[in-house]
Amino acid sequence: MKQPLGIILSGGLATRMGGGDKGRLKLGDATILDRVIARLEPQVADLALNANGDPFRFDDLGLPVIADSIEGHVGPLAGVLAGLDWAAGQGASHIVTAAADTPFFPADLVPALIRAAEEHGRPIALARTEDGRHPTFGLWPVALRDDLRQSLLDGLRKVVLWTDRHGTAYADFPVGRVDPFFNVNTPDDLERAESCLGDET
Repeated sequence: MKQPLGIILSGGLATRMGGGDKGRLKLGDATILDRVIARLEPQVADLALNANGDPFRFDDLGLPVIADSIEGHVGPLAGVLAGLDWAAGQGASHIVTAAADTPFFPADLVPALIRAAEEHGRPIALARTEDGRHPTFGLWPVALRDDLRQSLLDGLRKVVLWTDRHGTAYADFPVGRVDPFFNVNTPDDLERAESCLGDET
């Protein structure tokens, strides 16, 4: 498999954080989104940001900004679809997604997902820890984008309901001193993330 394209999912409403772009919050000497970009960019062939609203607010990042094509903030699968459509235009076969509010995800996320998909012969691979599946961190084939589009139009919203239809492999990651998939949803989470800086494995 060729190196996939990367999509950072930032299309949510961040209601528990009071709205706005959670990824723009400062975490140490950088923003959460800066940290996500720094972790994902070396692992992929190219990188884009999935976000809704005015794309110009992200001009400083120098990344393509792609909006959901399904209206109504229907969840992360809409961001996956937007990424798959963008990747199709780039001639890519796969994307890997990462959430914009999860600053400590594994530095070997992409190779681990690819390895899991190839070893198990499955089209989709998701990250997993002892705490369960992490469906916003996945490897997705462009070939399934029309199926995903129709599923969303039919009302499907839950990621794992769609992935289970097509066969899913899992890349298992350990939880060290810091949960690699800890995400910042609330002000308390941001304080906790600050305390984790330097401890991630």
